[in-house]
Amino acid sequence: MSITTMRKRISLIVVTALSAGVLSSVASSQVANAHSTIVASAAAGTATNDNPLTLDQSKATLVTATVLANDGIAVVGALVSNTSTTPNTTARSVGLLTKDSSSGTAQTATALTGAVLSLYATTGAGAASSATDVAFTATGGTFNTTVDTGYDSGAISGYYQNQSRNVAIFDQSTGTLVSQLWTAPSTPGTYTISYYAGTPTSTSIVSAPTQGTLSGRITVTVVAASSGGSYSSAYSFCATSAVSVVGASSNVDSTATVANSGTWYIGFALNDAYNNDLDSGNIVATATNGALLAYNNAGATATAGTSSTVVQYDAGSTDSIRVDQPTAGSPLTTTVTITYNGTTVCTKTVTIRGQADKIVVSDVATQDLSSGTALSNGSWLDDGTGRSGMFRVLATDSAGNIVSTDGLGTFASDSASLAGQTIVTAFSVTSSATSNSSTAAARYSIGNYTCGAVAGSLNSAVLSYTVSATGKVVKSAPFALRCADDPYTYTASWDKASYVQGEIATLTVKFLDSKGNPANNVGSVGAWAGVQPMMTAISTTGTAPVLSNNGEKAYTFSVGTTTGITAGSYVSVIDFTALTAVAATKQSPAYKVTTGGDTTTNADVLKSIVALIASINKQIQALQKLILKR
Repeated sequence: MSITTMRKRISLIVVTALSAGVLSSVASSQVANAHSTIVASAAAGTATNDNPLTLDQSKATLVTATVLANDGIAVVGALVSNTSTTPNTTARSVGLLTKDSSSGTAQTATALTGAVLSLYATTGAGAASSATDVAFTATGGTFNTTVDTGYDSGAISGYYQNQSRNVAIFDQSTGTLVSQLWTAPSTPGTYTISYYAGTPTSTSIVSAPTQGTLSGRITVTVVAASSGGSYSSAYSFCATSAVSVVGASSNVDSTATVANSGTWYIGFALNDAYNNDLDSGNIVATATNGALLAYNNAGATATAGTSSTVVQYDAGSTDSIRVDQPTAGSPLTTTVTITYNGTTVCTKTVTIRGQADKIVVSDVATQDLSSGTALSNGSWLDDGTGRSGMFRVLATDSAGNIVSTDGLGTFASDSASLAGQTIVTAFSVTSSATSNSSTAAARYSIGNYTCGAVAGSLNSAVLSYTVSATGKVVKSAPFALRCADDPYTYTASWDKASYVQGEIATLTVKFLDSKGNPANNVGSVGAWAGVQPMMTAISTTGTAPVLSNNGEKAYTFSVGTTTGITAGSYVSVIDFTALTAVAATKQSPAYKVTTGGDTTTNADVLKSIVALIASINKQIQALQKLILKR
């Protein structure tokens, strides 16, 4: 079939005919793996184009040149064989506002009306292999009439367009790359450019170009005016970090805490409405409370700043602000505001902790006589750290922020508080706090103490902490350390005399040593046996140490059972068998339970009837006396 006949048959305009004849046929296996790949940057005008040498020539690939022409004239990708001039350096688009980074048949782009996109594609034939016929189609706009020879010594046998110029067909010989310009319509709207590779017959791609394998598709949104170039909060990010960062990829702030002399970073990436980097502008960062700021440009980490304001002429795509405290040792909470050409783009509040300014001792357990044994983790501390001890210490800075102490200073007992007594012979911190977090168990330091042979309390114990960096000494308020013997006897009582079904009842057991002092926390009370009618245990009733410092342990029960409740008066039995076997006495505290409904008994009803009869008799007697008087 001649080219003239072909043109009449399918209304084609033959722009270039390198050889006459029909289009070559291609086996379907040659395009079975056809796909689309994008290597170029998403931002128009900011990246180099793809290098076809790096693309897989065995697969059909559609790429858009994202580099823009400086002179406003689009450039079709030159495909001259055996030269260094390749589409990655020559192809230029005009009016392209943004191109996404997706691949396949779901590519998107935004361009101005009348824009010209420079497209180039691999045919899927592979170097020096059999030809693959390819076609471009568009739902609007026009393809230009430029055609180049194939790359890698390849060639095309013919090039065809339809009369409306929205179909462009390459009759391949051995060419492995094709290039094409597409001009967007003058009417805003959404248009689709599709790329097909291969054809089942020698003529069908001419009469029906879409019968080939769809190897790439770009949906182009054509607009009358650009919305780019101005800051967009929807596509910009800003987030805090406790380590130096390059820009930001989200608005999720760090949950870390920063210790004294540490540094915060605020990374940001400023983009326009097309998710492209902004042009350089005036970026100003200011901080409250005297915080020192420094500008980290393009990922470089600057030294600590000297002012609460920094100014930089920059695009702000891969930058961050460094935040330091103005006075070492003093806590800082500051709000940092970042603006771009006068528009506020980010506001973040961060805290840098100061040095220890206050220590508080709490949760002091009672030690055994003539002992320095520490309660094991899980029996008293119960914080999951595996540390053993007899009291906790919490350090805070002058603003009340929790601060770690490990490696930053030393604890010591105040010798004056130990002088003149033999109840407590020594106390110290055995494990220093390693965390600044208000939820971490390691925010506490753990301490222990040793008792003499005599029971009693040291009520004026004082612990000190010396900050290594400054020599500052911080002392705790006086606290009590108590020494007592092991549990020997006990008493038990309920918190109420009467309960209603469904209430919570508390049984308190108080353990005493052989001298009648509240027992220590170290000695075991052993397992207990007993009954609590109409009660269901909530807390553990087996072996457990005394948890409170006054020798008491509380057990909780739900009033009622799984089978219901019978109202009445009951007596419980509390028997710590290891203690009652020596000197203790079983305890039998009593209580009442009710269902909470009508509790009137038959005796109550009879009593009411008798009272009513007596009242009636009195009224009759009074009436009789009144009649006799008349």
